[in-house]
Amino acid sequence: MTTYQVPQRMNFTTVAPKVFKAVLALDAAAREGIDPVLLELVQIRASQINRCAYCIDYHTSDARKAGESEERIYQLSAWEESSLYTEAERAALALTEAITVLPEGVSDEVYAEAAKHFEEKELAQLIALIFTVNTWNRMNVATRKTPGTE
Repeated sequence: MTTYQVPQRMNFTTVAPKVFKAVLALDAAAREGIDPVLLELVQIRASQINRCAYCIDYHTSDARKAGESEERIYQLSAWEESSLYTEAERAALALTEAITVLPEGVSDEVYAEAAKHFEEKELAQLIALIFTVNTWNRMNVATRKTPGTE
């Protein structure tokens, strides 16, 4: 099988190191207190929506390391049709989709459902995680960061 190598446009890390380090700091702050498995599910789902091959590769690997099952990783793109996710995970994934596809907005229903499952501080951290993974996705899609590279 012959594969196509998508050429990387830029190494953002070396071209804009201050911005890269700032996003790393934001990422570290956003992760605080979030369950590692939920964290990876949210990051994979946002990355699927944003079509960020690098981030999908990166976060599915991290999800496996966090103990996530292959079956749940495979069904994530169809989580609404799957019975493998908890109510809290489903609320987090719905919020992820609403924030990631922002032109449609975050409905009161989606926000209220997430607020039922996460205390206010946890919800704030979840929202921060979602906008941070979207930052990574946009950076990596724009520069065509190659999956499997650091």
